[in-house]
Amino acid sequence: MEFNQLNIKPELIQIFDELGFEELTPIQRDAIPIALTGDDLIGQAQTGTGKTAAFGIPMLEHLDLSNRTIQGLIIAPTRELAIQVQEELYRYGKLLKAKVYSVYGGTPIGKQIERLKRYNPQIIVGTPGRILDLMNRNVLDFSQLEQLVLDEADEMLNMGFIEDIRAIIRATPDSRQTMLFSATMPSEIKALAEEFLRHPQHVQIEAQQMTADLIDQYFTKCSDGEKFDILTRFIDIHNPKQAIIFCRTKKRVDEVGRGLALRGYNAEMIHGDITQQKRTSVIKELKDGVLEILVATDVAARGLDISGVTHVYNYDIPQDPESYVHRIGRTGRAGKEGMSITFVTHNEMAYLKTIEQLTRIQMMPMRPPTSKEAQHGQIQQLIDRMNLTLQSEEADALRNTAKMLLEHYEVNDLVTALLTEVISDSTQIDVVISPQKPLPKRKSKRHNSHSRQRDSKSKHHQQRRKHTSSNRSERIKPENKQYDTKDIRKKKYSKRSKHERKNKEEQSRYSGKRSRNFKETSKRSSTKRNSQVRKNNKGFKIRQRQR
Repeated sequence: MEFNQLNIKPELIQIFDELGFEELTPIQRDAIPIALTGDDLIGQAQTGTGKTAAFGIPMLEHLDLSNRTIQGLIIAPTRELAIQVQEELYRYGKLLKAKVYSVYGGTPIGKQIERLKRYNPQIIVGTPGRILDLMNRNVLDFSQLEQLVLDEADEMLNMGFIEDIRAIIRATPDSRQTMLFSATMPSEIKALAEEFLRHPQHVQIEAQQMTADLIDQYFTKCSDGEKFDILTRFIDIHNPKQAIIFCRTKKRVDEVGRGLALRGYNAEMIHGDITQQKRTSVIKELKDGVLEILVATDVAARGLDISGVTHVYNYDIPQDPESYVHRIGRTGRAGKEGMSITFVTHNEMAYLKTIEQLTRIQMMPMRPPTSKEAQHGQIQQLIDRMNLTLQSEEADALRNTAKMLLEHYEVNDLVTALLTEVISDSTQIDVVISPQKPLPKRKSKRHNSHSRQRDSKSKHHQQRRKHTSSNRSERIKPENKQYDTKDIRKKKYSKRSKHERKNKEEQSRYSGKRSRNFKETSKRSSTKRNSQVRKNNKGFKIRQRQR
């Protein structure tokens, strides 16, 4: 089933054509028609199956563009997922001019409040803790909410967000449409669905095993500056029939694509800024087998149905494991084997472990090839092409020229000269790839749970201080208590310490002619008696007061 077969707004069909989405994933095929009817839905599918479009398309379809209140709410377990969902919904609703905004912890809440008031979003994507905090501050109003989505519900359960989610849902209208997506269905998630969903329809997609059976997954450790040369050596050795190289940003796609072209590779590139006409021609060349290497971003490559891709190179490791599944899914199709190689820097190993947990496959390390190995790969490619050429009739026209050359040159010298012309060290062509900002360090679930505990404790202490101060004010100044001047003077006098009163009595006792000399003498003797000078371990003199 294709996107243009859905009964949705023309603007959505157009944007999916521009993004290159050609066919629906199983979860999209089964969930979107149900969600478009307005029924509650439970979608059970693994990460990386296209759930964002499964709930994003119905939400954008039902959106009232003239209404500037919050109509859609998507709750996600992590900041990274919230940002990703917000970015995808923004792309999907670009032609509709839908207002989508994400809220999450770890950033100043004041700036988010200011932008929410100025932006007036129609769809909110956020993490439970920050959503609840903004609700308590009366910043988010869900009284007009029409659609609620719980994304990765089982992950939010593992992170301890269930009670926060319950509090958020209770603040929404009962007439809303609720969609719950989860990879697994533990008893707590089932209880949550029974409590808040009305006669939901259940869609379950079995986990695909393509990543385990048909694709050989490897990783290679290197610095960011070494990636390009290592990539070209891999291409020389593997000699892929067709390959896709994934980069994280548009700028890096441009630089890698142009660098490959400078070194003589048959490469093209696509990303969000490439015109639709150019994109269409590049995809056609790739499908027809004319193009050998495609350099692309995640969004530009999603939805491509190309069965001839033999290799996938992850020039930049993706920030979320869902993108990784989409990437390597471009190869290993139609029962054919494929290979994926992910370039990983030292600081990105935590992201690699997260991907391995998702795919349940431990990637094998692959040593970066040397220049000699790459040259050997080029020679092997040349020999393969020579064998094909000699078997064809095209070589007959040049046989007389070959005889003439052999009459004037030694065989070894002639072959060496021809190899020098055909095979060259591509690394001699300097290609500059701009350094990229490294991915943020991934925080563990334990760290997140501790942070939530600290936040809850701080909120508890704030409420306790507020309650204590209010009680204290009530004790000090009751509403019905009346004070006169004498009471206030007595109260002030009673608060004076015994030490102050004693000093005053001594001053009045020695107020005669000896008082000045007595004060100076007592001060000197007191200083000498109550302090002494000692040396510490480092030899510095320290004055210490005796008690």
